[in-house]
Amino acid sequence: MNEQYQHAAPVFLIEDDDVVRHGYAQAIELADIPVQAFADAEAALLACESTLPAVVVSDVRLPRMDGLALLAALQQRAPELPVILVTGHGDVAMAVSAMRSGAYDFVEKPCHADRLLDVVRRALTLHQLQTENRRLREQLQAQAGELLIGESAAMQQVRRLVAALAPTGADILIRGETGSGKEVLARAIHAASGRSGPFVALNCAALPESVFESEMFGHEAGAFTSAAKRRIGRIEYANGGTLFLDEIESMPLNLQAKLLRVLQERYVERLGSNTAIPVDCRVVAAAKADLKALSDHQAFRADLYYRLNVMTIELPPLRARREDIPLLMAHFIGQAAERYRVTAPKWSFADLRRWQSHDWPGNVRELKNAAERFCLGVGDGLQAQSGMNPALVAPPSLGERLQQAERGWIEDALRTTGGNVAQAAELLQIPKKTLYDKLSRHEMDAEQFRA
Repeated sequence: MNEQYQHAAPVFLIEDDDVVRHGYAQAIELADIPVQAFADAEAALLACESTLPAVVVSDVRLPRMDGLALLAALQQRAPELPVILVTGHGDVAMAVSAMRSGAYDFVEKPCHADRLLDVVRRALTLHQLQTENRRLREQLQAQAGELLIGESAAMQQVRRLVAALAPTGADILIRGETGSGKEVLARAIHAASGRSGPFVALNCAALPESVFESEMFGHEAGAFTSAAKRRIGRIEYANGGTLFLDEIESMPLNLQAKLLRVLQERYVERLGSNTAIPVDCRVVAAAKADLKALSDHQAFRADLYYRLNVMTIELPPLRARREDIPLLMAHFIGQAAERYRVTAPKWSFADLRRWQSHDWPGNVRELKNAAERFCLGVGDGLQAQSGMNPALVAPPSLGERLQQAERGWIEDALRTTGGNVAQAAELLQIPKKTLYDKLSRHEMDAEQFRA
């Protein structure tokens, strides 16, 4: 059988004339397309309960339930199922009307086998595209769901907004406190968007103003004294993907005007160049401050605020969704146990009461750190914040000291190689993927060593 169709669902053929049905079925089978033939619509509908076909080919004139009634029944059961109607000469107008009601196509009797196969193959291609699109949507939604942990009403609302806004391509503003998971939400939006380009993150507060413009917009060789070669900026690098601008309230005012122009015109100009480069990147900006209040005091451009504020997602602090704490703890303890190769510890009701009564000023980031300490057997570190004598608080564990030392070694390697991850991995004698994993775990960005 043709490899293209050997794992496909069958074509259902409904024709009450035995000779015609046999001829059509034979032509479809000879094209290596699986087919099931039926003498009436009722038998085909019954078969649909166990096997949903890829395509339905049905005569319009049938005993009892006709082809139009079958079309209506199939549309209720599977709205995307391609249905091809076979009509007599006098039924063409009726078939055209049926197509407006949702039929895929029609063929007119007497129908040559080649004409029938051409329509069936096109319908099968449509079915395969629909199936693949559905699989990708489910996969992307699952990925987004894995990133956004929590069953509270607030998090369910966030997931609904992601599902509604992510596929649109519109720029989005995320508002939330430090540590509440704004970058995690931005990655979920990117995952659910279906965009094929990269996810590019930039913390606007982490870059000195002297390199900010070059980092954002790129530069040409010779644009300034130290510009020895052309550099692609973050906006241009995010073409086809998502640009995440964290702590956008920290962006210098003069660069806010340039960003606004990029958002409006979707063109970027590198420093030292007059060439406008088209970019197709979605911008997701995040702020922990009230941009409206900042704009009222001329500390943030009002026009950029209104440009970003079209679509806004409010990310609730952890104290506003305490019912999600057990799920988050279980997730992060499981991650830590796998990372440190230890058995995940069990917690008591007293532990859970302590976690749910804590205010979590550092939000999910603080909870993740507490989960890692708890997993390493050194307590969750919350006692010191609850008024316990500091002398009774455990000092940094061996694991924590090793993590600090590892971060220092990675920083030294990146500094030596000018932020080249591949060369740094060779220097550290570890695989490049392992180094990327460690960079993610330590929340480090190799770009900051390339300035």
